[in-house]
Amino acid sequence: MTDTLIKVDLNRPPTDNERVHNRWHPDIPMACWVQPGDDFILETYDWTGGFIRNNDSADDVRDIDLTTVHYLSGPVGVKGAQPGDLLVVDLLDIGAKPDSLWGFNGFFSKNNGGGFLTDHFPSAQKSIWDFKGMFTSSRHIPGVNFPGLIHPGLIGCLPDRPMLEMWNERERALIATDPERVPGLANPPSAGTAHMG
Repeated sequence: MTDTLIKVDLNRPPTDNERVHNRWHPDIPMACWVQPGDDFILETYDWTGGFIRNNDSADDVRDIDLTTVHYLSGPVGVKGAQPGDLLVVDLLDIGAKPDSLWGFNGFFSKNNGGGFLTDHFPSAQKSIWDFKGMFTSSRHIPGVNFPGLIHPGLIGCLPDRPMLEMWNERERALIATDPERVPGLANPPSAGTAHMG
């Protein structure tokens, strides 16, 4: 039996979970440790931390605070790993939790930072997709049914301080090239909405 190292309750906010974070930062403590070669299970939230709901309103897409997103389970420490080591992670299976067999896509409102096609789609929109085995369909887009794979989300390593400062300096310089742009070219760190595990 494979151990579930991180569990999430989709009925509770991710900020209640000390094994979840939403920043890449060297001060985040390891949520758990594994040995090289271990198989284990991590439960996760969707990238919005459950803010987007399975309903017919796009108000949640319109109203989400985009400085709070990209909730991640972990970090998971690998015993014996040193800074600079190359880590190979094999994803053996990815799936939705049995009590949450749905996903979503949508457009952010121009008033909430917009997205890639903001000028063409200035209002928030979303569609819910129900998973039925390997197929998915949407009540919001009738007649579409397709097989697909679930996206694994974000996976990475926590940066050291020099790397984090390099990232922040690069992002500040990019933002400074067009600070009034909607959507913004980048989002600066937001200490007020950081969840550091």
